[in-house]
Amino acid sequence: MTEATDPAADRATFRQVLAEPIFRVLFWTRALAVGADTLRTVALSVLVYTATGSAFLGALTFGISFLPQVVGGVVIGALPDLVRPRVLIVTGYSLEAAGAATLALVDLPVWASLLLVAAIGCLAPVFNGTAGKLTADSLTGDAFVLGRSLFQLAASAAQVLGLAAGGIAIATVGARQGLLITAACHLVAALGARLLLPNLPAPGRTAAQSLVGRSWRVNRELLADRTVRRLLLAMWLPPAFVTGADSLLVPFAAQRGFPNGSAGYLLACVPVGMLIGNLVVARLLAPDTRERMVPVLVVVLGVPLLGFAFPLGVVPLGVLLAVAGIGFGYGLGVQRPYRDAIPHESRGQAFGLMSTGLMTLQGVGPALFGFATEAVPVGVTMALGGVATVLVAIWIRASGTVPGPKSERLSQNENAGSRSTADSR
Repeated sequence: MTEATDPAADRATFRQVLAEPIFRVLFWTRALAVGADTLRTVALSVLVYTATGSAFLGALTFGISFLPQVVGGVVIGALPDLVRPRVLIVTGYSLEAAGAATLALVDLPVWASLLLVAAIGCLAPVFNGTAGKLTADSLTGDAFVLGRSLFQLAASAAQVLGLAAGGIAIATVGARQGLLITAACHLVAALGARLLLPNLPAPGRTAAQSLVGRSWRVNRELLADRTVRRLLLAMWLPPAFVTGADSLLVPFAAQRGFPNGSAGYLLACVPVGMLIGNLVVARLLAPDTRERMVPVLVVVLGVPLLGFAFPLGVVPLGVLLAVAGIGFGYGLGVQRPYRDAIPHESRGQAFGLMSTGLMTLQGVGPALFGFATEAVPVGVTMALGGVATVLVAIWIRASGTVPGPKSERLSQNENAGSRSTADSR
């Protein structure tokens, strides 16, 4: 285990984080799986659109695995704290492989294909919670934050590469063969996890309670905790608003009369900015500075969207989106306070809950923003997403949602104790 004597002050490196065997396996298997998921989404969208000619169903395929995650998070979210982690991770990748192979080899009706993807999506909070728990157990202090940063970097890079590979694979071998490639990638991830992850013991039950009962109880307890609830909202709301705005880029580009392919260029700018932001925040900012910068980076995330209300060209809008992507680095400043705030015995479910809310709201956001365009111009709607994000930044700063580095909190407590002693005299 990578230890740190002062979680708020000690600096870790990516080399140290990747030297941890458990994290290293989680990292490369997860990166492979994210790329495979992106390829599956592209391939299935092509199959659905080709079969139906419906742009709506083709677009629905992109988000069909998001909203069902709330079911898994609520009903079986406690599994990561009850079952051996290797069993859950291998099972997750194996189900993904089986699902992709079924989509490739069986001529399912469209509704059945979407239902299959949604059903597997219900289980995502369990697998994400297990990976989050293992990361928190194997890395501490700044190493944990950098580990989460590497996960985000891998996800951004894998999504970009998955989109590119999806286009190439579909153009060369076809959509169904692309789904077989997806299945193979998930199978490799499952085999890697089975062979390289240690078979750690199950955390075990702390009370005689059913799985569903424990899942409900722990979720209620987590959300009832003021600190945990605020940190979750800080992680959920800004991405929801920005994703909702980004979902309008295709109609926005069409209404502005931009050249063909402009929407794809604009969509690619956000993950590029995310890569830059994560690298800069993780490597150039000290742990305590990351936490102090959370409200500022959320502002960076939201302000560039205001430009979509003005008649700007494709290139400056792309630059604005890249700058907004840099703001996603704010999440690294929330990771340590969240890890410290959640109960150790519920870590798996807590990280699953974080993932569930993030994915669910990113699924709801595009629908709400799309509905808003019925009354408000598309560019203005996107700008309103930026305004909402800035308001969240103001709330984070005013409410003290991110409490600051540990050393700073200890100093404040000591000062408060000194003042109390002086007053008593």
